[in-house]
Amino acid sequence: MTKALMAGDNAPDFTIETTAGPRSLSSFKGKHLVLYFYPKDDTPGCTTEAIDFTSARKEFEATGAEILGISRDTLSKHQKFATKHGIDINLGADTDGDVCEAYGVWVEKNMYGRTYMGIARSTFLIGPDGRIIRIWPKVRVKGHAQDVLDSIRPDSKAK
Repeated sequence: MTKALMAGDNAPDFTIETTAGPRSLSSFKGKHLVLYFYPKDDTPGCTTEAIDFTSARKEFEATGAEILGISRDTLSKHQKFATKHGIDINLGADTDGDVCEAYGVWVEKNMYGRTYMGIARSTFLIGPDGRIIRIWPKVRVKGHAQDVLDSIRPDSKAK
């Protein structure tokens, strides 16, 4: 098992197929990257989270930040999800789970006594230099996109 990532660490490099074409960590060099991991397209919490990030997309862009949501769903499922709900942020298909593993979000979960592997809803704010600025583990969806945005804004007291 790899060491848990912490603020100040270099973000693990990745290359992934997204709804905007192939992207790697270096694609975002010089910008803040909001890298959020979510369990599954078209489920209530994941839909709300994607809609909230979409609603705030222009505000994120005004700070020089880009958003990338990642799940293990396929690219075609991401595209259907985005079309159905008007999602206008980049979604990455980590079908082999390599990016989830690198960021430590592929974890054992337990629901109703059943144990299984899945994505722990988590967000990483990566700085323009490729270092992790902040990590939100075990995200609660309500208000999360605004919390992340507030942590990027230079005038914010939420840092």
